[in-house]
Amino acid sequence: MHAIAARRPDGRGASHNARLFAAVERAPVQQLLGTSAVEVVDEIGRAPSDLVSTRLAGLSPIAGTDADALLRNLGTRTLVIVGVSANIAIPNAVFDAVNLGYQVVVPRDAICGVPTDYADVLIANTLSLIATITTTADILGIWQP
Repeated sequence: MHAIAARRPDGRGASHNARLFAAVERAPVQQLLGTSAVEVVDEIGRAPSDLVSTRLAGLSPIAGTDADALLRNLGTRTLVIVGVSANIAIPNAVFDAVNLGYQVVVPRDAICGVPTDYADVLIANTLSLIATITTTADILGIWQP
């Protein structure tokens, strides 16, 4: 599943209760629905069967979206959380997933934040207490037929 953060072109319904949201409104690239700014990048790719959950407000890729319902209806029990940013979306996703009863796996080499060493600090001091920490190589080794 791809979790996308986007805004409506008219801005209606967007969150305004944190400095981050004000910064998003001033950003040179706007994450507007229907634009390339909110598409899955080519380097990651998107298969026709991939699910996409779009967040229009808030900070979490799970809370306030259709992600949990989609995953539960598919019988999902474990989530592998990857992407950006280790500063906000990744910890939100991990906390929400654990609170919802999922097992969570975080490949340490598949998340990043600002500054670049922030992800390591987050993993060592927080995520390692509630998620299984591994590498992409280990996950791919398990998933290979």
